[in-house]
Amino acid sequence: MPKKKVNDVKAEIKKIVKKKKRKVYFGQEVQNAVVEYNSSTNDNERNLIYGTRIHAAFDKLAENIINTFKFTYFDMPFEDVKHEVVAFMVMNIHKYDHTKGSKAFSYFSVVAKNYLILHNNNNYKKLKSHDGMDVLDREKNLKDMDYDYGSFTTEIVEYFDKNLNTIFKKDRDLKIGYAIVDLIKAREEIENFNKKALYILIREMTDVETAHITSVVNVLKKHYKKLVNKYHKNGTIMIDSSGSFF
Repeated sequence: MPKKKVNDVKAEIKKIVKKKKRKVYFGQEVQNAVVEYNSSTNDNERNLIYGTRIHAAFDKLAENIINTFKFTYFDMPFEDVKHEVVAFMVMNIHKYDHTKGSKAFSYFSVVAKNYLILHNNNNYKKLKSHDGMDVLDREKNLKDMDYDYGSFTTEIVEYFDKNLNTIFKKDRDLKIGYAIVDLIKAREEIENFNKKALYILIREMTDVETAHITSVVNVLKKHYKKLVNKYHKNGTIMIDSSGSFF
């Protein structure tokens, strides 16, 4: 039996690697398209840019946000909700300013979540005021939080905001760290704190593998434990009036 040529083997390996490579649906190409869209003053050109280079990413982003956070108080079909989220992102596309350093993906993720949170909360209030308390049974297991939890979390966020550059040296790890801090800042707007859902969101925000996220989380946990002990001991993470940490 004739042996396969080395070149043939290499070609097969390249095919396999190419197939396994994960495609980013909202990457730099979409980012560039949004910038071009906002820079253009020609309606036909803008329509072309949106239709061919942006819409698919907006549609997928809306779908992922809805599926990840499981907004439970919408009585419309899934596709209708997704359509409204996409429409809201389009309405706000002109507000995105790439010169401020934020990625389009992160910006529009927040836009989509804010829309869903606002309408989900409004629908919740309607249910609460018009229906019996039985529709709120899922809240019966919620526990009361300590009165000082809010101030502690605020100090935690401030600490990591100031110290991530010292804790992590790699750009990849910093990107993950800041994504986690952003989620902590938005904690009151997040309904589903399911670990898997949060990991999915962080992975989409940073475009890194789960193993790297876990590594960063483990480092942050070590700092968190020290901060908790200091807070319980002193009532604050900051030890002097200047606001310095440690």
